[in-house]
Amino acid sequence: MSAPTRFSNGVTNVGSSNPLGQYGLPDPTKWHTYFNDFDAYTTAVTTMWTETKIGTGTVASTALDGGCLLITNSAADNDSINIQRVAASYLLSASKRAIFKSRFKISDVLQSDLFVGLAVVDTILLSATAGDGVTDGIFFQKDDGAATLDFYCQKDTTTGQNSATSVATLVNDTFVSVAWYYDGAGNVSYYIDDVKKGTISASSTYLPDVILTDSIAFMNGEAVAKNMTVDYIFAALER
Repeated sequence: MSAPTRFSNGVTNVGSSNPLGQYGLPDPTKWHTYFNDFDAYTTAVTTMWTETKIGTGTVASTALDGGCLLITNSAADNDSINIQRVAASYLLSASKRAIFKSRFKISDVLQSDLFVGLAVVDTILLSATAGDGVTDGIFFQKDDGAATLDFYCQKDTTTGQNSATSVATLVNDTFVSVAWYYDGAGNVSYYIDDVKKGTISASSTYLPDVILTDSIAFMNGEAVAKNMTVDYIFAALER
């Protein structure tokens, strides 16, 4: 492996007249960024995350390399757990770039539903009708009875919903990474395991216009306890 390139004077993405022009790192204020590797998740985390449960499931950090969050539902059909970051803080702009990425696995890819992405604050992220659990968001969703993931960009579930179906096929207890990139010009691309799979319109008809938050939901598809393991979640919006 070759030696890294060394920038002993630092690097910057702003001009010399900028207040951070002599700062040896890129300006951190240019993007609003959040990353959670789930090295810790305690009962005190309710100040950061809101949990909404059907049943008596649990959410806790688990002993896996890299830090992981384990979501375990109780054993009734349709028992579920939603978690959302408490303070919604992402307002997408038509002319600004945005990125989301997460890595996760689930115990049963057929008898379960899942949701991961940015969405409006809502106590029920999953519904019987695909993509209709929330009014606004950009997210991936898997429905009960299917091992495939769908991708949604929506400002409204009935008049402003755009989607791509079957963008990935999940495998039991196997990690997959999902990501999307909004280009600031009306298009949002979706990625599976860091490979671009397609692009859909995120024009003013579809781009969410309310404040969103990091959102994860997982639901049983039968009367057997299921679990979802989340390795990390990342979001960044250009200011």
